[in-house]
Amino acid sequence: MPFPAPLRGVVPPVLTPLTPTGRVDTASVRRLTEHLIGAGVHGLFLLGSSGEAAYLTDTQRLTALETAVDSAAGRVPVLAGVIETTTARVLDRAADAARAGADALVATAPFYARTHPVEIADHFRRVREGAGLPLFAYDIPVAVHTRLPRDVVLGLAADGTLAGLKDSSGDEGGLRRLLIELRRHAPDFSVLTGSELTVDCALLAGVDGVVPGLGNVDARGYVRLYTAARSGDWAAAKAEQDRLAALFALTEAGDPALMGPGSAALGGFKAAAHLLGLIDCAATAAPQVPLDATAVARVRDLLTEAGLL
Repeated sequence: MPFPAPLRGVVPPVLTPLTPTGRVDTASVRRLTEHLIGAGVHGLFLLGSSGEAAYLTDTQRLTALETAVDSAAGRVPVLAGVIETTTARVLDRAADAARAGADALVATAPFYARTHPVEIADHFRRVREGAGLPLFAYDIPVAVHTRLPRDVVLGLAADGTLAGLKDSSGDEGGLRRLLIELRRHAPDFSVLTGSELTVDCALLAGVDGVVPGLGNVDARGYVRLYTAARSGDWAAAKAEQDRLAALFALTEAGDPALMGPGSAALGGFKAAAHLLGLIDCAATAAPQVPLDATAVARVRDLLTEAGLL
């Protein structure tokens, strides 16, 4: 299918189900992707933060991506994360993604190495030229430690290097200013928010869609939110957002004295997906700390309160 410009809607960052021994559980990848497509999502984002890309080997990444692409079978576009430290390494992962049949790529600015905005822009241009697929920039300074400069994004949008942006900056004011400029200079550029607790506000401001980790757990809720917002029923959108915000507490079920916020969030998502029968095992990749029985019970309670169990 032709890649939509702009890409709009709900595009969950798909979990990477693992077996107890740490192998990619391809049967669960298929079940989860089929569930998400059946729920009405508008695309799938493989190998992002919720997909534990930073913890997976190249072989594991490729296995998960190939399985999801095959399962999607062209019904929705599949975006592949090609998140690596530097340009050459990103291009290696982009080549893998292209061979696997991905429809578009998602890359961050270079990280670990300290960079300048000129180098960041050159990085994205080299990836776009070398990969030959639509490219989304992923702005996640909490992980990359570099905020994508607004002028760089606007320039890369205007010259066609970037097809879109996944904004996980947490700077909603900065995002609003960027949206105003993009409407003037790059109307086909897609902006997807990663702030899953304020999707109604972001849609009202003009974003095209959302990439919600919690969408693995309640994809239908996010599709209802998006549909209500697009139809102008902001009261219904707000009510759905409030329900999803309450459900998001499952990312805090883990004991902070025993694990970091990343382990707690991914553990919560996977525990919920396991309880819902979407994946066979709630294991997260090492060295993340698994949720204990008390935390899993809390996740179950939250699913019940949300009407999912």
